[in-house]
Amino acid sequence: MVKAVVARDFMVSRLVTLSPEMDVFQAVRLLLKHRISGAPVVDGDGRYLGVFSEKCSMHVLLDAAYDSLPTTNVGAFMDTDARIVGLETDLLAIAQVFLLTSARRLPVVDEQGLLRGQISRRDVLDAAFHQLDPQPIRESSFLYLSAVTERSSAPVN
Repeated sequence: MVKAVVARDFMVSRLVTLSPEMDVFQAVRLLLKHRISGAPVVDGDGRYLGVFSEKCSMHVLLDAAYDSLPTTNVGAFMDTDARIVGLETDLLAIAQVFLLTSARRLPVVDEQGLLRGQISRRDVLDAAFHQLDPQPIRESSFLYLSAVTERSSAPVN
């Protein structure tokens, strides 16, 4: 019997995280520096609070242009309604969330609300295809004579 693949099996646990008190401009710089589209926001105890993403950064841009940016804290711009998954959430359930929503990443949170990892669309594809095709593609070990000699110099015509 094949063991079901769950979030804890393929989540990424080394993450760039942000605090709600962090300056939004510093947060945007971190997203750009690390070439990521968003990062989880956590409190001092590691509890998940929300996500600060490129989309949230667009709100910062517009607020700065039109409203003189009333605050510069990440907490004011983070998405607190972003979807999350638990450590034991099944791979196919996670794939369905990605299919039916515009989510690009899903924070993985334990029962106490602590951030344990994150899963991206690419992580799901990688895990799924390892399940579907567990055998690596092997190159043939046959040596083709055409790679060694010209046809005209072959011993048999």
